[in-house]
Amino acid sequence: MARILYIEDDREIGSWVEQDLKRRGYEVDWLTSGDGAVERVADADIVILDVMLPGLDGFTVGQRLKKASPQTPILLLSARTAVDDKLQGLQFADDYLTKPFHPDELAARIEVLLRRYGGKAESRRLRLGHLDVDPDGHLVVDRRTGEEIVLTGKQLQIFMYLAKHPNRILTKEQIYEAVWGEPYFEGDKTLHVHIRHLREKIEEDPGAPAIIETIRGIGYRVKA
Repeated sequence: MARILYIEDDREIGSWVEQDLKRRGYEVDWLTSGDGAVERVADADIVILDVMLPGLDGFTVGQRLKKASPQTPILLLSARTAVDDKLQGLQFADDYLTKPFHPDELAARIEVLLRRYGGKAESRRLRLGHLDVDPDGHLVVDRRTGEEIVLTGKQLQIFMYLAKHPNRILTKEQIYEAVWGEPYFEGDKTLHVHIRHLREKIEEDPGAPAIIETIRGIGYRVKA
């Protein structure tokens, strides 16, 4: 699960960006100024940094972050569209996105930077029962045999969404809307059927699942 250090002083923008990124499976550490950012960058896989900040501006904060952690990519956000501003930012930042922006574009740029720079997230594997799971590499391996467990597209999306939130109860609505991108309607059995087939592939005993736990009346939880 990739960790994002997000620095944005506008609470309205910050709130919806934080919620959207968490919905996509990221861990988000949101600061409203550059204070304390240098101390936290070591734990981040990527930094999203607004230029207009109280106190030290984003350019100064960004330069300090890059000096402290050169391997951590920085994505600058700014309402400034002038070429000079972009050139100034790109002296230390790895990408520059102008406001307003669509959340899908922000997410796509994050994924590009994580792939380009590898990131510490690549080494974060989850051990779930007899499985080794790489949520960022979309890989599930049976540790007993060393073989990859091949899942269908939807099975993989469901399992990775659950795996990125270990020990957290996720509602049927959350899972369905994250995977299918559509509102969930009570009584729809689509998710239930996919979970059943998923368990047949990953559980030692699908009838008594030890990895994907059903939380009756609410949803599901992956136990780590």
